Parts: sequence; structure tokens; C-alpha cells
Amino acid sequence: MTGFGRAEKNAGDKTFLVDIKSLNGKQFELQLKLPAFLKPFEFDIRRLLSEKLTRGSVDCMISLKDTGSAKPVTINTDLAKSYYKPLAELSAALNLDASHILSTLVKLPEVITPSSDTLTDSEWQEFQQILETAIGNLNTHRLDEGKSLEEDLLVRINNILKLQEEVIRLEPLRQQKIREGITRLLEENVGKENYDGNRLEQELIYYIEKIDISEEQVRLKNHCDYFKTLLAESEESKGKKLSFILQEIGREINTTGSKAYDSTIQKCVVLMKDELEKAKEQVLNVL
Repeated sequence: MTGFGRAEKNAGDKTFLVDIKSLNGKQFELQLKLPAFLKPFEFDIRRLLSEKLTRGSVDCMISLKDTGSAKPVTINTDLAKSYYKPLAELSAALNLDASHILSTLVKLPEVITPSSDTLTDSEWQEFQQILETAIGNLNTHRLDEGKSLEEDLLVRINNILKLQEEVIRLEPLRQQKIREGITRLLEENVGKENYDGNRLEQELIYYIEKIDISEEQVRLKNHCDYFKTLLAESEESKGKKLSFILQEIGREINTTGSKAYDSTIQKCVVLMKDELEKAKEQVLNVL
């Protein structure tokens, strides 16, 4: 969701500069700064930004560049007075010359504005095109970042699948270790001739079935394959879906770890979790 877009163009006799910056965010949050004469169009501007950018913390600044043409202006006296008092107090506190406060006041936002200046219908249509150009530039930046994100996410998921292959390879060895360990404990504490071998086999089968992780491995692979399939699709706004799938992947990894009772498999689980956390961080950047 990170990106930057800029557009500068004339609309009638006005020259607009539009800067849009987008950062990661679960919802669409907009900070909008625009000239006073664009206030009547604020809701339309917000709607256009929301529809085109979907998600993220967006900072949009629209400014009117000086074209050199003289126009009547209005001085907001009340606003200037409200600015003056804290500036005068600051000057006194810092022992600064207060004679230059006026030159500072006239440069502050909304103190001096063009009088009765507004956009005609044709100028508004032209301005929308300028805004859409800036949005398009930002989305192009997002797409470039998205390609890098896609490559990194694929690496993380493929690493999880490779570690899962190692878990599947170790699974028969784990069962054999469990069988041998229980048998050895019985022989040491009860004696080889003093326990029922058939009953031991029944208990071993029950215990091994209880800690069996084959179903978790099937679901884990299915989730990873679905993640890769969804990642390759051209569908827009799939970041939340990818995040949900990662949660399911994490659930299967955690269950595998809780059932493993094997140090080698536990190491694989820890490495899987590390890859998963990196994928979760990256998927926050996906719309």
C-alpha cells in the first residue's frame, strides 16, 4: 500500500499541484489539505480518493501554484489575530524582534485567500483529471512495490513447504522413537517378562494416533497452495484474504508443534513460524 504520486497541470487559469502519499493501514484513512476555494468539492475529492485507493493511510495535499496573474484577495483578519497572539508571546519569550511578525502572518494558511474565487464546471472536470493522474501515479508505484512483495511472499510460503517436506520425512522416525522409548521404560521399570506385549501394542497405536500430525500436514499444504493460487490471481483487494489464509497456516503449524514431541520436528516448526511471521509483516502491505 506504500506509494507516492504527483501531478501538476493547468485547469483554466489555475495551476494545481497534487501530492499523494500512501502508507500501510488496515482501513482507508485520509489526511486532506486543500485551498479554501476547493472546500465545496471536498466530499467529491474524498470519495474519489477512497474509491481509487481502497486502503491505507493516505496524505493528500492540493495546492494552487502562483501563476503571476494579479487577483483580488481577502484578508482573514480574525484568523490573523488568532495567529498573532501566540507568535508575539513566542517572540517575547525568545527575545526576538517582533517587527517581522506581520510578514510571517501573511504567509500562514488561509490568512490571505483569493476573494470569491471558485472553480467553474469545466475547471472542476479538468481538476478531477489532475487528481486521477496523481492517483494513477501512486497506484503505479504500488504495483512496482507489489511485484517485490509477491516475490518475497512466494519465497516465504515455499520455505514453509520445504520445511513441511522435512517434517513428513521425519514423521516415521518420530513414531519409531516413541515406540522404542516407551518399550525401554517398561523394560527398565517393570521388566521385559512382566508386561503384556499385545496390550502394549494397543496402547502404542492409541497414543501414536492421538499425536498423529498427518491431517495437519495435509491442511497445511492445502492452505499454502491456496495462498499461492490467490497471490497469482489478478483480483484486487485480496490482502485481507491472504491474511486470513496465513492465520490458518499458523494454526496448522502450531498444532504440529504441540503434537510433535520431537526435537528435530520442533526445529522445523520454529523455522516455519519465523517464515510465517515475515509473511504476515509483508502481507500488511497488500491491498
